[in-house]
Amino acid sequence: MNKVFLKDLQKKPSGAVFMSGSGTNAEKILDTHVRLGERSAWRPALIVTDRPRTSRAREIAGKYNLPLAEHGIVSFYRAHGLDKVTLETTDGRRVRDLWTDELRAKIAPFHIDFGILAGFVPLTNLVGELPCLNVHPGDLTFEKNGRRYLVGLHSVPVELAILEGHSALRSSVILVQPYTPGAAEMDSGHILGISEPVGIELQGHTVEELRAIFAARRNGHRHGANLDLLYALAEINQERLKKKGDWSLYPRVVEDFARGCFAEDENGALLWRATPDAPFVRVRTVEYAANGCNPVFG
Repeated sequence: MNKVFLKDLQKKPSGAVFMSGSGTNAEKILDTHVRLGERSAWRPALIVTDRPRTSRAREIAGKYNLPLAEHGIVSFYRAHGLDKVTLETTDGRRVRDLWTDELRAKIAPFHIDFGILAGFVPLTNLVGELPCLNVHPGDLTFEKNGRRYLVGLHSVPVELAILEGHSALRSSVILVQPYTPGAAEMDSGHILGISEPVGIELQGHTVEELRAIFAARRNGHRHGANLDLLYALAEINQERLKKKGDWSLYPRVVEDFARGCFAEDENGALLWRATPDAPFVRVRTVEYAANGCNPVFG
């Protein structure tokens, strides 16, 4: 039996937008909702942030006249005797669970049906009980040795794509899975959609030159630890991908998700339909192109 990810398709679902930083993806999603008006498939109910002092959450909540839930994670960890926000230690995971419990209580009165992670940094197992979408700066359909290869945080997937010699990048929107301490694979949820290709610009440099730079590194792909040419080009291309990939893809996937266009079959495979009254088909993902949606099979 097919399982649509949203529990109740008889009403317009309510969504919470989770953000930690500038919130540009959040703005694009909310702008699309406003532009569509009554034709939008969902109802924004709440802005959530873990960084009340440094994010634009208050500004964005005010701009769109939405309630705001603030739950600072840095101060929470410090209040529990930890100077570092981490999941790498037993104490860190214990405090994260406590933080998540309080966050759950803060959002409970708003009766959220799904979450939209728009640059939300902390991993939280709220995603185990609330379907949540996230956008990723890499084509998660690309695999090596049977595993998704362009994974990781920040500009790491862009570095990996550059070093592989790819000529273009894609954004991916996934259905987020709960985190498992020590798990070997990141970004493992269903790939609901991918953007059209966005060309990589190396500004006259060669892949061989960049591979040599990577080979000389001491910190591998650790974000922010390598202020070299490869890092700089990855940051530039990630920003281009956000503007040409994320901003086109993410709002459309949110609308389709809210319409009930995605489901899972009894074997856990992803299903998609172009409209709520169409039959589901089994897909690997869906490419959101300028001229429409193209299911990707296989």
